[in-house]
Amino acid sequence: MIGIGIIGLGTVGTGTYKILKEHFALIKHRTGLHIEVVKIADIDRTRKKDLVIEKNIFTQNALDVINDRGVHIIVELIGGIQPAYDYITRAIKQGKWIVTANKALLAEKWDDLFNLAARHNCEIGFEASVCGGIPVIRAIREGLVGNKIRYILGILNGTSNYILSRMTDEGLSFVEALRDAQKMGIAEQDPTLDIEGIDAAHKLCILTRLAFHCPITIKDIVRSGITSIEPVDISFAKEFGYKVKLLAVAKEDNNAIEARVEPAMLPENHPMSNVNGVYNATYIVGDMTGPNLYYGKGAGSEPTGSAVVSDIVTMAQRITSGTHRATVPIHIEKKRIRSGEESRVPYYIRFNAKDKPGVLSKISGILAHHNISISAVIQKGRKESGHVPIVMVTHEAVEKNLKQAKQEINKLPIIKGKTVHIRIEEGML
Repeated sequence: MIGIGIIGLGTVGTGTYKILKEHFALIKHRTGLHIEVVKIADIDRTRKKDLVIEKNIFTQNALDVINDRGVHIIVELIGGIQPAYDYITRAIKQGKWIVTANKALLAEKWDDLFNLAARHNCEIGFEASVCGGIPVIRAIREGLVGNKIRYILGILNGTSNYILSRMTDEGLSFVEALRDAQKMGIAEQDPTLDIEGIDAAHKLCILTRLAFHCPITIKDIVRSGITSIEPVDISFAKEFGYKVKLLAVAKEDNNAIEARVEPAMLPENHPMSNVNGVYNATYIVGDMTGPNLYYGKGAGSEPTGSAVVSDIVTMAQRITSGTHRATVPIHIEKKRIRSGEESRVPYYIRFNAKDKPGVLSKISGILAHHNISISAVIQKGRKESGHVPIVMVTHEAVEKNLKQAKQEINKLPIIKGKTVHIRIEEGML
């Protein structure tokens, strides 16, 4: 028998326990393994009221799980950095193998955790840390192992994707869409981690490390959230043939890595443009396979619990057979991490300018001075205020040049308010 100890009986912990309990016979039939939950810890005793849990296996002390000799695999599902880090390191030092869905912890403490696991001949499974029930980590580590990965494009946060989908489909403001998401339980009462791109950045950090074998940290990822996105820009994006998504992008060029999470425009004909609502997707381009799309539910009790169980079963098979495999690539390369201002992509730009002759030529002249050329322009009719939106799509431009041009244009007396710019990600079809 392989004994499982679960720390944390929240959404994912509940899903994991239900799957292991209800599908016990199915898992045993498919694998020949007897996998049983022998200890569960949660500080809130009421969380077990809807589950059939024997009294003797429940505790409010996580150390009871870690110290139990019948537990071979510790499943950490409490989230956050502390006390999760302390629990996992204690368990590893006792020779326990670890399964976790904790993307924040992995992003912040990756080297510490995996170096410790290697010293104690333990493994760490983390399939559930990115995209819930979508097996994207397994795809990178196993399915695409014979590829040099060129590009990752992800919609990694269901809350932000839901908000932007409502804004796109129904013309809601950000505040209205967020309020509805909170009422439905899709967004937390404090949604900062989701709407500011922090959650997606943690996940991208993990994917980038695996795909490009580089020791990237969360501080290296350029990040911005969706709070500044307005319905007017979503509407103009549609006129140009784009959709606005919170995109996680990682790519390698000349041994340099670019990684960023921010709202961007994606062509409507790109398969990622059709990922709507709370769904997640990851689009990975390998040099041998070309594009691969992984799509499904990125969160939730059962989808994420399913990914946790996948890691548990894989580990149980290796424990039973006496085999051991490195959890992460042994070869880590020192690669340059590009600053955000080095990035080169097309841009959408919206100015609010006085409706008078020569305005467009003045703006385009400043852009040209900064080596930015215009691909398309939309200029709306006159308003009572005397100011109208001028919207442009540029050819590829260096981000540093664009920011300098914006500063110069914003100082012009013909410009009212701040100029808006949004990256365009062509998506490497």
